[in-house]
Amino acid sequence: MPRAGELILDDLVRGEVRFQWAREQDHVIQRTDGSCLYHLATVVDDHAMEISHVIRAEEHLSNTPRQVFIAQELGYALPRFAHLPYVAEPGSKHKLSKRKLEKYLKNRDFAQLKQHGQRIADRLALATDAESFNPVIVDFYEQIGFLPDAILNYLLLLGWSLDASRENFTRAEMLEHFSLERVNKGPASFDVQKLLAFQDRAMRGYPIKQKVVLMLPYLQRAGLVPDPIPCEMGATIKQIVEAAGDRIQVAGDILDYADFFLPSDQLPYDEKAVAKRLRKPENAIELLAKFRDRLAGLEPFDAESLDKCMHQFVEDQQIKIGQIVHAVRVATTGKSVGFGIFDTLAILGRERSLERIDQTLQR
Repeated sequence: MPRAGELILDDLVRGEVRFQWAREQDHVIQRTDGSCLYHLATVVDDHAMEISHVIRAEEHLSNTPRQVFIAQELGYALPRFAHLPYVAEPGSKHKLSKRKLEKYLKNRDFAQLKQHGQRIADRLALATDAESFNPVIVDFYEQIGFLPDAILNYLLLLGWSLDASRENFTRAEMLEHFSLERVNKGPASFDVQKLLAFQDRAMRGYPIKQKVVLMLPYLQRAGLVPDPIPCEMGATIKQIVEAAGDRIQVAGDILDYADFFLPSDQLPYDEKAVAKRLRKPENAIELLAKFRDRLAGLEPFDAESLDKCMHQFVEDQQIKIGQIVHAVRVATTGKSVGFGIFDTLAILGRERSLERIDQTLQR
């Protein structure tokens, strides 16, 4: 290596960077068995592949002088160099690392994201060790159903910006506007809430038919729908996705609605909800039985008719709507939360709705 002078590098992200040759040490480039080590191999390979730009993480900046020296000694034209900032830990300037998962789980947003993914993984029987199922690793987001464009858009803006206000870009717009000159020099902290905001916007704009296609593999892997799927079941999934709306943040959240796909005799009941909504109220069972009879003769069995039916029932019985709506939800879904009860009953259909209410009344 040279012992005098300096290397002046025009880095496309960091601008002019200077290295004193006197501080660079000689290094081994070839083993005794004739095989080449990294610094020689990468220079030769880049030249052979006609690489014009070496774009890499800033940790490799210190490698650059020896690689430039090797290239110059071999008579190669130098590529342009660009050293990108790393992604930092939540609320920190330290580099994000997959090996620090336990530390990151102390961050509330990060822990909630991990728990969200864990619920989906448990339903799919996915391996969830820290090496493979970790929000620091991009595979985590693919496995639980984040949209690729949401991830790309978020990562784009972690270290780059077009202006002070614009955040949403299509892939074509990313290619059109991106330039290395606008990449930030400093690291940006991983912000879970910001990532979820990008995912939410992307899901809201995603066509309903494509959402169904996106979510179908999760239902199939969980054993809730067959493969191939019957045509009528596709329509049911579409209804569920439409009714759930923004409750489905990622594709794997469709598994929150497993109750729509289970046979009635396999429907699990939240016993706390049963106790609160059916056993504790004095006349809950009696009201549920009466409302069941109303449903049996309702035509048509759609959300609008169900809405009118329940409100008429409330008026006739001189009760508050909460005295019946919660009981019906627990009876038909086994749980106390979900989207609109009229959509729920319409999607289940008359036969399954009555079947589940009868099952509940016999508990």
